[in-house]
Amino acid sequence: MGDVRVVSLPGDGIGPEVVAEARRLVDAVAPLDGVTVSWEEHLVGGCAIDATGGPLPDGVMEACAGADAVLLGAVGGPRWDTTDPDAPRPEQALLALRAGLGLFANLRPVRPFPALYDASPLRRERIEGTDLLVVRELTGGIYFGARGRREPEAFDTCVYSREEIRRVAERAFAAAAGRRAKVTSVDKANVLESSRLWREVVVEVAAGHPGIALDHMLVDNAAMQLVSRPADFDVIVTENMFGDILSDEAAMISGSIGLLPSASLGDAGPGLYEPVHGSAPDIAGRGVANPIATCLSAAMMLRHSLGAPAAAGRIESAVAQVLEAGHRTRDLGGALGTREVGDLLLAAATA
Repeated sequence: MGDVRVVSLPGDGIGPEVVAEARRLVDAVAPLDGVTVSWEEHLVGGCAIDATGGPLPDGVMEACAGADAVLLGAVGGPRWDTTDPDAPRPEQALLALRAGLGLFANLRPVRPFPALYDASPLRRERIEGTDLLVVRELTGGIYFGARGRREPEAFDTCVYSREEIRRVAERAFAAAAGRRAKVTSVDKANVLESSRLWREVVVEVAAGHPGIALDHMLVDNAAMQLVSRPADFDVIVTENMFGDILSDEAAMISGSIGLLPSASLGDAGPGLYEPVHGSAPDIAGRGVANPIATCLSAAMMLRHSLGAPAAAGRIESAVAQVLEAGHRTRDLGGALGTREVGDLLLAAATA
């Protein structure tokens, strides 16, 4: 793609620390694949509330919309937690970006590294061979429905349209076509009317993909199956809240939530790339956070938005090499710091 522009949103907690390492990696490997990245940094989340009074300052949405991609660290933390429905919350920035940029599909790959099989809370024989992708609908459902309070009650509304379901299902079937050709649709169709519509539309989409196998699973059963037989899944497609919960559960198969990347994509415009983990305020500023999830998110950015698949492969191979060599951050039982792991990844990716 030549010269590209990426908006960096480091955010809160450990976000700035892990984003810094990902940027170093991108700047080193992208030119090797013919891409030069210019960065534009903005505040979002809690730090933006502190600085401007709101989680998404003026101009940030426009900057993101005009970029080739967006790299996000993490937002939120207990200092901004509140039960006041009128108070600004860091997470509002993320929801607004997803909606404003039309990012309706969140892709979260889960592929444990063999070097870390024994770091998972699950037995090795249960996770060996696991290679799954969670495709989560991102701009509908209960997170975006009408909400409010009518004393003594509060309500949150889950609403889905046929088009919202269709487009994310199409994304899931397209992903499965390049993998093992199996889609598991997760819903709660035995209880929820929105889930019954979800299942109906997914079946309609499946009819247009005769080479892809489809099965349906209730979300409570899916939560159990993810930890009992994760290697049996290929592509999981599900609605917003279910996907939020299940993808975090699936993250632990790898041994640490500090290892998993994600990509949020739409039909056009920039994708948004971020680690699955949160802002981890308890370790922020101490230089001990694991940067691997953010670096792998940057690899997804290079592949999906910046047209640099070889550079993405360099980062992914570097992660595997560093872990295979026994290098670990604290969350994996080691003692290396954020910058030290970044240095090792940089050396491996540019060798």
